[in-house]
Amino acid sequence: MSYFRVADWDAAYTNGAYIVDGDQWPAAWVAPAKSFRDRLTTAGRAKLDLAYGPGERNRFDLFLPEGRPQGLVVFVHGGYWLQLDKSYWSHLAAGSIATGYAVAIPSYTLCPENRIGGIGREIAAAITAAAELVGGPIVLTGHSAGGQLVARMMTTTSPLGEAILKRIRHVLAISGLHDLRPIMKRSMNAQLRIDDAEAKTESPALLEPIDGIRLTCWVGGAERAEFVRQNALLANIWTGLGTATEVVVEPDKHHYSVLDGLMEAEHPLTRALVAE
Repeated sequence: MSYFRVADWDAAYTNGAYIVDGDQWPAAWVAPAKSFRDRLTTAGRAKLDLAYGPGERNRFDLFLPEGRPQGLVVFVHGGYWLQLDKSYWSHLAAGSIATGYAVAIPSYTLCPENRIGGIGREIAAAITAAAELVGGPIVLTGHSAGGQLVARMMTTTSPLGEAILKRIRHVLAISGLHDLRPIMKRSMNAQLRIDDAEAKTESPALLEPIDGIRLTCWVGGAERAEFVRQNALLANIWTGLGTATEVVVEPDKHHYSVLDGLMEAEHPLTRALVAE
């Protein structure tokens, strides 16, 4: 018989080193994101650096479609809760905007200044602030650490208020990290400071989903095995708790290219995100 176990947790959750030319990200997103912001600002369809809280990074950008929005998409970025901000991802709003949705992209206070639970509360505040500006249904999506954060919003201990929860139609987690216990084994946990208690309160896979939600777990077929496993894990557990779930493994996409579909209205990723 053949057995498998993870011996190197840092390697299991490292992405760029296992992708050809993987060191080009996240810098490769800077120029297209800025170009998109500039274009929508010129068109009067971008509202930048809107405050949702008192912190320096408590800001979100809101991108608007032509005409009245059909609803709101909120995209929460990744970076292992340690890196990056809203400015890297603006162009990923293009597909949803073309379908008639407004898109909000927040920054948040990073670890180690913050903790993952604190980031979740900030994301809830950002969603709430954006929802005050855009009516209609709300759709949440996030990448990697952002996938954990948006799934966390849809649990019975969600920091979101009931009125906002009732408006959320769909959560689409992309390459999400839904069980934080393996991340505790990484060297970066010296900065993240995840302990047993926080893993239990902030891991969506260890929490109860609220009733009546729809969850899509999306991952690239060329991603690290742990991301593929975690993607399937949340859907598997929440299916057993009564949630309507779907698992998608997009062929040939790695941890960064898996986001490309969000730029196109007709890509299956965008179509799945905003589907009624």
